[in-house]
Parts: sequence; structure tokens; C-alpha cells
Amino acid sequence: MNILDAILLGLVEGITEYLPVSSTGHLILTASLLGLDGTPEQKAAADTFNIIVQGGAILAVLGLYFSRVIQMLKGIAGKDTAGRKLFVNIVVAFLPAAILGVLFNDFLEATFFNAPSVLTALFLGGLWMIWLDRWRKKRPEDAAHRTIDDLSLMQALGIGLFQCVAMIPGTSRSMMTIAGGTLLGLKPKEAAEFSFLLGLPTLGGACAYKLYKNLSSDTEEPFYEVLGLAPVLIGIAVATISAAFAVKWLVGFLNTHGLAPFGYYRIALAIVLGGLILAGVVSV
Repeated sequence: MNILDAILLGLVEGITEYLPVSSTGHLILTASLLGLDGTPEQKAAADTFNIIVQGGAILAVLGLYFSRVIQMLKGIAGKDTAGRKLFVNIVVAFLPAAILGVLFNDFLEATFFNAPSVLTALFLGGLWMIWLDRWRKKRPEDAAHRTIDDLSLMQALGIGLFQCVAMIPGTSRSMMTIAGGTLLGLKPKEAAEFSFLLGLPTLGGACAYKLYKNLSSDTEEPFYEVLGLAPVLIGIAVATISAAFAVKWLVGFLNTHGLAPFGYYRIALAIVLGGLILAGVVSV
């Protein structure tokens, strides 16, 4: 992987991580188009990098929502009731993916980390987002009044269960958590904020687990030796900066336009790229 590849992958990760379009799906497709998964060794390293680069997105949210993180830390220390409740809800929402992710990680990577699966998930997810946006707009205005401070434990668990579906690449963790929050009564902006905060332990746990597996493996070379340490670090830095801009933009966009535009984008991407693959124009 050269520096240009790293910058491109960092941009793809940063821009798509918190948008409901599937960052993992975009990274898999981009890495494949760049030819970074030509050999089994390269594919294993690229798959590991696609998870580790999410560390940049974590840093972006830590910076943008630092006050919320401090509030939760005060809650843990018993100095902020709302902060403690939010922390507990984040933990409850995180647990389903933490448990199922460890149990099914190898199966999911072997089965779904490929272009046909990603394109299918992108297309079906796009249809669902369009339906969800239309359903949301038909609800009475007072049906979606909760903020993330009003969520109950069961509602937080519900969002966590939605997040589990996103373990299939192409589905989108952001899509499932924002959609889950919306279905449970949050406005899109509030659902997005909870999704961002839930991403801290979810993405952090995935990064730590993937890094541990790679570095402790007897059969895989360390991914940074295969791809190069400098490109890896540059990719993470680019992901941090671009994710910060994407998060700020997304909150305003959801308030004005809702979820449907992302659904149309997902469907268009799946159709166009799928057509190019079938026509032999591109190879993934």
C-alpha cells in the first residue's frame, strides 16, 4: 500500500464511517479496486487495516463530543445522574455486538467480506432507509420527541440489537443504529448522536480485537509490515480529520433532509458498480 492508497482509504473511512452508507463496505470495495487484496496475505492485511483505520473515526468523535464523554465520566464517579444513565445505556447497547462479534467474527469475515455481499447489503439497506424515512414523516409530530437522555434501558438494548445486523459489511452500523433510534422515537439528530457515542466502545472494541488477533497470530504477518507502517499511520490521520468534518455535516443534513437521500445513494452505488463488474469494466 502506497501513501496515495492510504490517503484514499483514510478519506473513504472518515467520510463514510458515521454516514449510513457502510464504511466497511466502501473500504472493502475500494481496497479491491486498488488491488490491495490480490494475494491471501494482502487480503488479510487489507481486512485488518479496514478495521484498524476506524481508530481515526473514534478520535474524531472523542474530540467533537468531548463534553458528553466528560459527562459520562462524571456519571461513573457519581457526580452526574444524567451522565451515569447515558453511560449505562451505551454499555447496554454495546453488549449485544460485543458478544456476537466475538462469537461470529471469523464466520462473518469468511462469508460476507466480498463484493457481491457488500453490493447486496447496500441495495437492500437503501430500500429500507427510503421506507423508514417515509414512515417517519407520516408519524404525528409528538411521536418522536425523545432525546438520548430520555432513553430507557430496553430502548438502548433495542438499538444495540439493531447494531448487530451491521456486522454484515455493506449494511452500515450508523444506518442500523440511527434507524433503530428513529424507530424507537428519537429524532434523526438525536439518533445520530447516540450512534456516534455508541461507536466509541463498538469501534474501539473491534479495533482492539482485530489488532490483538493480527499481532498474536502464528499464521498472519503483522498487517503494518505487509502494508507499511507509514501508510497505515497516514490513513488513520486522514480518517480522523475527514470523520470530524463528516460528523458535523451529517447532523445538519439529517435535520433538513432525513435518511432517504442516503438510501438512494446506496441503491445507485450498488446498481452502477454491480453493472460495471458484470460488464467487466472493473474487477473486484
